[in-house]
Amino acid sequence: MLLGSQLRRLRESRGITREQAGYSIRASESKISRMELGRVSFKTRDVEDLLTLYGITDEAERTSLLSLVREANVAGWWHSYSDVLPSWFPTYVGLEGAASLIRAYEVQFVHGLLQTEAYARAVVGRGMRGASEADIEKRVALRLERQKYLVAENAPEFHVVLDEAALRRPYGDREVMRGQLQHLIEISEQPNVRLQIMPFGFGGHSGESGAFTILSFPESDLSDVVYLEQLTSALYLDKNEDVIQYERALKELQQDSPGPGESRDLLRGLLQLS
Repeated sequence: MLLGSQLRRLRESRGITREQAGYSIRASESKISRMELGRVSFKTRDVEDLLTLYGITDEAERTSLLSLVREANVAGWWHSYSDVLPSWFPTYVGLEGAASLIRAYEVQFVHGLLQTEAYARAVVGRGMRGASEADIEKRVALRLERQKYLVAENAPEFHVVLDEAALRRPYGDREVMRGQLQHLIEISEQPNVRLQIMPFGFGGHSGESGAFTILSFPESDLSDVVYLEQLTSALYLDKNEDVIQYERALKELQQDSPGPGESRDLLRGLLQLS
């Protein structure tokens, strides 16, 4: 995405169309669009030709950009789990790992970054009915690996609003749910985690369209990305007007939900009832 955004910036600054750029590397306009969005792999020769077309002759600048080609084409650690993941999900794992701020709303179940191992196994087992035990365990292992982001040295800020429905809908037995509630109480104390609960008592709210995640990145060249998961695919929205709508919805959810301290009290109350 970083390489693609820089190529887009160079192309636009020279007043070159995507069609013209595509012609220079024997590709279609849509391929240039996918390259600039970071949705396809890069060939060194193509990037070299584009840099020449854009008038980039400085050797240091060319070397810097070409080094990004090698980095962009290195498979991430999550690719070893690709055999048990839907085709659209590895992209999300890569974006999540690169984000400096993750904002999310969940209604069906606890967000994957906050799930206990037992709860994750219950969720994955429900979603992968008929799968082998080995495949289920591999998907759970990926989820636990992702959670290391939250405690890493350069951990992202994680702001999440969980609908109370996600906490009352049982996955696993009573002990699994009690363990999950206790984990939420504990992890919400982490300085980089802001956890809020949207209570039933509030009624209708701005999360009416369902769960979503907004990913923000440390590089100023990268736009925010909204991730929407569907039954058979996922959407990655990065147009400014789309991102603004979801940011507005999340801001309203945060304003309308109890703060982190009150939300912990709500969790403690649910734990006592469970």
